[in-house]
Amino acid sequence: MQAMGLTGEVITTPFTFASTTHAIVRNGLTPVFCDINEKDYTIDVSKIESLITEKTSAIVPVHVYGNICDIEAIEQIAQKHNLKVIYDAAHTFGVKYKGKGIGAFVDASCFSFHATKVFNTIEGGAVCFKDEKLGDEIYNLKNFGIRGPETVSGIGANAKMNEFCAAMGLCNLRHIDDEISKRKAVVDRYKLHLAGVQGIKFSDEQKDVQGNYAYFPILVDKELFGKSRDDIFEELAANNIYARKYFYPLTNNFECYSDRFDSGNTPVAERISNNVLTLPLYADLSLQDVDRICAIIQSKK
Repeated sequence: MQAMGLTGEVITTPFTFASTTHAIVRNGLTPVFCDINEKDYTIDVSKIESLITEKTSAIVPVHVYGNICDIEAIEQIAQKHNLKVIYDAAHTFGVKYKGKGIGAFVDASCFSFHATKVFNTIEGGAVCFKDEKLGDEIYNLKNFGIRGPETVSGIGANAKMNEFCAAMGLCNLRHIDDEISKRKAVVDRYKLHLAGVQGIKFSDEQKDVQGNYAYFPILVDKELFGKSRDDIFEELAANNIYARKYFYPLTNNFECYSDRFDSGNTPVAERISNNVLTLPLYADLSLQDVDRICAIIQSKK
C-alpha cells in the first residue's frame, strides 16, 4: 500500500486476520468494509460497487481458508473504476486457478509464510506483483532504501527475510506437494465423518481451483445441531484438542477500533464469525486422531 502511494479509502472485508485491517489503517487509509458471501466466505463482489466513492483508491480482498475470491469480477470492477487490487493471499500458497498460480492476478498478492501455513519459513512472507516499478518501490521499503554499498535512494525499514528463515523455507519447499497431499487426506477423512451431519456445513468447493487444504472450517447451526460452535470448541479443548474460532471476532469489532465501525453493516460476516470453527489440520495429523475429533464433535449432539 505504501509502495503504491494509496490515499483515501480502501474496500476490504472484516472477515480476516488483524494484519489486513491494521495495514490499511497504519498507512493513513480508511477501511470500508464489504460483507462476504455465504458460499466460500470471500468478499461479496455484488456489494463492492455500492461502496466505491471518489475517495476509493483500492480493493483489498481476502482469499479465505484456501478459497479464492471471484477474481474475474474483482478485476472488472477495478478496471472500470481505475482501482488498484491487492490480495491478502496469506491462506493460498500453492493454490492455482485455471492452471495459473494465484499470485499471478491483478496488481499484487501478499502471502504469509508463518509457521501455521501450508508452506512456512517459521515467519515471513512474500509479495507477488506485475509492475517492475512497484517491485522496485517495495524493495526500497523492505531494505532501508539501500541499493548499493554507498547508495541509499529511499526511506525504508527492515522488512527483509533473515537467512535462517530463508533456509527453513528452502527445506520445506522440497516437500510442499507431499504436504498438500497429506492435508487432503485429513480433509477427506473429516468430510467422511461429518458430511450430512445436520447442523454442520462446509464451505462450497470451487470450480477450476486446485486447492491447498490450508484449513478445514465448519459452520455450526446450533438450532439444527443441538450445540453451538462454542460448545464444540470447549469440549474439544477439554480433550486437549485445540480448534480455532477463526476469524473471530471480526476486525470491525476489535477493541482498538471501538466506536469506529459498525459490524451490523456486514451481517453475513458477523454470523459466520460467530459460528465458524476451524478444526485441527496439518500433514502429520493421524487419521485416527481425526476419527477421535469427529467422535467428540458428534457426541455433543
